[in-house]
Amino acid sequence: MIPWLQDADTPFPPIDMALDEPNGLLAAGGELDQQRIITAYRSGIFPWYSPGEPVLWWSPNPRCVVFPDQLHVSRSMRKRLKKKDFKVVFDTNFDAVINACAAPRDGADGTWITAEMKAAYNALHAAGIAHSVEVYMDDQLVGGLYGLAIGKLFFGESMFSRSRDASKIAFIKMVEQMQIWGYALIDCQVSNEHLFSLGATEIPRDQFQSYLNRYLDQPQSHAWQFDAIDSELE
Repeated sequence: MIPWLQDADTPFPPIDMALDEPNGLLAAGGELDQQRIITAYRSGIFPWYSPGEPVLWWSPNPRCVVFPDQLHVSRSMRKRLKKKDFKVVFDTNFDAVINACAAPRDGADGTWITAEMKAAYNALHAAGIAHSVEVYMDDQLVGGLYGLAIGKLFFGESMFSRSRDASKIAFIKMVEQMQIWGYALIDCQVSNEHLFSLGATEIPRDQFQSYLNRYLDQPQSHAWQFDAIDSELE
């Protein structure tokens, strides 16, 4: 059995109490209010559940992350980036990005990004905590991602692509920029081949916790915009 979060005052259990199967399930219940979500991420926990379920809270072991200086860009993606037939920006249309991430996908049933989730993360965006990356081609939004930035850590949530390589472009450009800003890592939560192809790796939960302890309270002094300089990746 996992703990039930009765109300806003019920604390999360220690993350080392998370189940091995399913990997990382820690608690259930509670509301997706802003403070609860921030507390979760600061503790190495994130919400993930399906419509009709209570809120489920997770802290998997190992944790999938990308260290900015270990970003992998394939030869084909380097060629793709050199075309420069796209524009990548931060925070121009967060709501459109989260809606696109929530849209049905080939080979998948439904979505875990519920209406409650969208409302919660839009509120976090309004508070300056959640951010989006958008890729535009011919003035059309064709790809992007969103997540939370706390201290010098970015907690990725979801990405989407309506054009070939668009989500990879969003991710690569974001990681490149975050390396310039001195971010320590990008949390990808759970691994997949798409992330591994971009340089993701898995680290033990306790190592992930050490990054939280070290970098969560480091100040952000940057504006959420891409530097004008050309990158080495281009």
